[in-house]
Amino acid sequence: MPYGTKKMTLDAPHSSWPVIQQSAAVSYSLPLQDMACDTFLKIANKCKRKFVVLQLQEQQPFVGELLDNLQATIQDLQPHQIHSFYESVGLMIGAEVDSAKRDEYLSRLMAPPNAIWAQIIKQAQANPDVLKQQEVIKSLTNVLQTNVAVCSSLGHPYLSQMIQMADSMLTVYRLYSESVGQAIVTGGPHSARSSFVKYMRSVKKAVLRLIETFVDKCEDEALLATKFVPALMEPVLGDYATSVPDAREPEVLSLFAAIVKKLKAAMEPEVPKVLTAVFEPTLAMITINFEDFPEHRLKFFALLHAITNHCFKCLFAMSPPQLKLLIDSIIWAFRHTERNVAETGLLLLEDMLKSFATSEFATQFHQTYYTQLMREVFAVMTDTFHTPGFKLHCKILLHLFSLVRTDAVIRAPLWDVQAKGPNAYPSNAAFVQEYVCSLLATSFPNMTPLQIQAAVAGMMAIEDKRAFKHHMRDFLVQTKAFGNSETDQLYAEEAAAKIAEAQARLQAIPGMVPPNQVNDDMADA
Repeated sequence: MPYGTKKMTLDAPHSSWPVIQQSAAVSYSLPLQDMACDTFLKIANKCKRKFVVLQLQEQQPFVGELLDNLQATIQDLQPHQIHSFYESVGLMIGAEVDSAKRDEYLSRLMAPPNAIWAQIIKQAQANPDVLKQQEVIKSLTNVLQTNVAVCSSLGHPYLSQMIQMADSMLTVYRLYSESVGQAIVTGGPHSARSSFVKYMRSVKKAVLRLIETFVDKCEDEALLATKFVPALMEPVLGDYATSVPDAREPEVLSLFAAIVKKLKAAMEPEVPKVLTAVFEPTLAMITINFEDFPEHRLKFFALLHAITNHCFKCLFAMSPPQLKLLIDSIIWAFRHTERNVAETGLLLLEDMLKSFATSEFATQFHQTYYTQLMREVFAVMTDTFHTPGFKLHCKILLHLFSLVRTDAVIRAPLWDVQAKGPNAYPSNAAFVQEYVCSLLATSFPNMTPLQIQAAVAGMMAIEDKRAFKHHMRDFLVQTKAFGNSETDQLYAEEAAAKIAEAQARLQAIPGMVPPNQVNDDMADA
């Protein structure tokens, strides 16, 4: 059930349109079709308002004429070209300020894919096995991707189309979840990686991507929180929790991260349900080794980061074993050898530490985890495998050292009072200084006690971020654990700043920067 065109004409009907002076005819050549679709998208992006305003000698705005001939325009286009075309028209429709006209244009634009969708849903109601046919799967995926293209360019006005599709879309998601589950029961866990199961999962992925795009564009947060989010819990979260690891969609994690970022505190009532469904099942998948499920790793920690930043109070409701599991998972993340996973873990830890430092649970949290986190951050900073994270290592360590300079945040001893007594150290600062000296002396036996004491004294005393980073870099060089290549990475930030400064000087001189590297500031007039 494809929909596309053999010939697409992009012409400005009147010479009063200075931005478009000629038509671009698309031949049967696929590269030329791609080029024309890309050009059309650029024109629509720059001049979208021109297409919805009635010009001289026109009977209707150009977008109306385009929609009148929509079926003929797209009938022979390839699916990816249809998506580009629909994205372009979505930009035009979004430029219409009259909401009634905008909704009418959207309805006309979505008529072809909506007809295909309705026909498949009707057939599936009579015979659910229809959904297992390859051509049906392909058509559903293309319809969903077309909707993603329109939603991404149109923005919030896409709401009317989303309301129309939401229920049937989640029904399709549930039916494919059941079909995938049946295939795995019949063929065993390894069948989750079969081409047939992957094909069915492509529809689920397209559904999740459309919902995530809509969440990003929707401006009615109350509607999201009351209508759409509750509807996602059972079909999406329930499916994720009960599926075998190979059949869990990583897009579920990114979808709920987007929802948390959008709704912020309004999402707090639902966060415990989200964590129950995804936390332990995902950890069991990603902590076996550092290689399997790479998408799940990154998106899982991005979800935790979103919850920490926007629904931090939900962490207070976690039991001690659950919070320990969360901290252990963050440590596992920044130990990861994959740079983006390690960086996500460090950013998550930094934000979590800052949030706990201002909470009523600051003392209790730091009594439990302060020394462990100090030890683990020093471990990755000094192991030469995580040098790209040096800047974040410094920021976290500076924060940890700053907490013990006074007793304003941590108001109880960090050491083991039962083993050493309450007066074993005059202050937490003295304890931390001794603890870090002992830690570094064990790790670097080549350094003298005086060298280590001087280095740690500097760490405790320096409050300026830049000075602290220089001090830590000097310390790492002094340990002699880093070769030339690792040492060069410690100076990567300064090298990047010099390159940026040189590029800025070139851009200030006309003609020194190639045209393809110059920002195009042309805007819709």
